[in-house]
Amino acid sequence: MRNKMIFETHAHYDDEMFDKDRDELIASLPGQGICPVINIGASLSSCERTLELMQRYPFFYGAIGVHPSDVDELDEEKLARLETWCQKKRVVAVGEIGLDYHYEDTDKPCQKKWFAAQMELARRLSLPIVVHSRDAAKDTLDLMKEHRAQEIGGVVHCFSYSLPIAREFYDMGFYFGIGGVLTFSNGKKLREVVDYLPMDRILLETDSPYLAPVPHRGERNCSLYLPLVVEEIARIKGLTTQSVVDITYENACRLFNVDPCCAAGAAK
Repeated sequence: MRNKMIFETHAHYDDEMFDKDRDELIASLPGQGICPVINIGASLSSCERTLELMQRYPFFYGAIGVHPSDVDELDEEKLARLETWCQKKRVVAVGEIGLDYHYEDTDKPCQKKWFAAQMELARRLSLPIVVHSRDAAKDTLDLMKEHRAQEIGGVVHCFSYSLPIAREFYDMGFYFGIGGVLTFSNGKKLREVVDYLPMDRILLETDSPYLAPVPHRGERNCSLYLPLVVEEIARIKGLTTQSVVDITYENACRLFNVDPCCAAGAAK
């Protein structure tokens, strides 16, 4: 049986940082062992660009949603537009959605309103959610519990909290998106979480163009750096790198309801 490729579950190839070489870079990914890729919406305009990338590349899937930092652009009409887009072929999740309290002027009630609304959108469409949570662990968990997110399912993207918080998301049945932060010298907390998690809850992601792994930290990130994350997970878990690739591939297919055969065929 042929070894599986790395399933990149969270990238932003619509970002302007890829404007100079986007097509060349994306076209190179399957040949470098990266396939499929989920491009993640963060605003209405980036959702539109995500749909365009999905049209262009058969191995691209999409998540449609508005990031907490951009929810002030939402209203009921635009939420309805998101719902229409979420029903397009190869849209596999609602995201990225959530709470981000990093900046002092954050409009917390607005973020909570639209996080809740987008969770309910995912429930209506039977899609998992891609959760962004920064400096907002308690409110994120409280709102997810209030809206019974365990019935919706999904992934906590770029997990950045401590082990006790990880246990709460784990108990809700959520997956964990693991990327370049795992390789940082200050990534001890995340390494403890990865050590705790069973492999069947781990997904590989980059958050490209952000959070490139060591030794590329500070550079533009891309999916070609995912083997560095694989190596660190393999080291922590005492597994081969191919085992990490195979298990996380199956995890992604299961969560996002992607047929493994179709995903592999899309690379050809």
